[in-house]
Amino acid sequence: MAEANATRASLMLVLHDVAPETWPDYQPFIEAVDEMGDVPMTWLVVPDFHHRNPLAHSPAFCRLLERRLARGDELALHGFYHADDGPTPRNLGDYFMRRIYTHEGEFYALDQAQAMQRLEAGLALFDRQGWPVAGFVAPAWLMSQGTRQALRQLPLRYTSTPQHLYRLPDFTAFDAPGLVWSARSAWRRSLSRVVCDWQCKRWGAAETLRLGLHPVDMRHRSSRNYWLHTLDKLLLQGREPLTKSAWLERQVSA
Repeated sequence: MAEANATRASLMLVLHDVAPETWPDYQPFIEAVDEMGDVPMTWLVVPDFHHRNPLAHSPAFCRLLERRLARGDELALHGFYHADDGPTPRNLGDYFMRRIYTHEGEFYALDQAQAMQRLEAGLALFDRQGWPVAGFVAPAWLMSQGTRQALRQLPLRYTSTPQHLYRLPDFTAFDAPGLVWSARSAWRRSLSRVVCDWQCKRWGAAETLRLGLHPVDMRHRSSRNYWLHTLDKLLLQGREPLTKSAWLERQVSA
């Protein structure tokens, strides 16, 4: 595993599940972050969220993303549909991962050819929009071996899992611990606060921290305010906000 060598502690603010229908959830939060100053973010963009949000049908939203690029934010590819529409799971392990843990592990069961088709379709959409793209993040961070094989053949620079960023095509791992909430119910939100507070203390000396936000977090005051408070606290501690690409470039060049 590669070691991070940047001299200044950093943070990465990452917005998952970015699509036209999730923008109303995110908008007040983004406006609040913008008021904090220059905080570049990584937007994980879904080309056709749940088969009902094709970006090509939302020119106004695409222009918004272009304005974010102009501010210094980064757009990364986040699956294609963000929905697991594959065949019925064949064993208990797959059933747990695809029906209990999440219904959105789009790339969990794809073979190499299937993964390549969706990855290339996503990259083609970015190319048509004129958007630079360096990274791919699988929905729910779940990648089949076929997906990994496909990623080794594409002109992408990184992918990630909850605790690491991986330089492509060789999958060199860099420590990049992440905080994430499960905000769909009151008990999950309460547990998420406890776990994330513990992780913040555990990783207080970590070279970087990733804040992994989801649209559902924005629908509840407790989780939304937690992220704003945590971001503000980390900035006051002197952590430098970076996009994923900018952070990885520092590790590679160090």
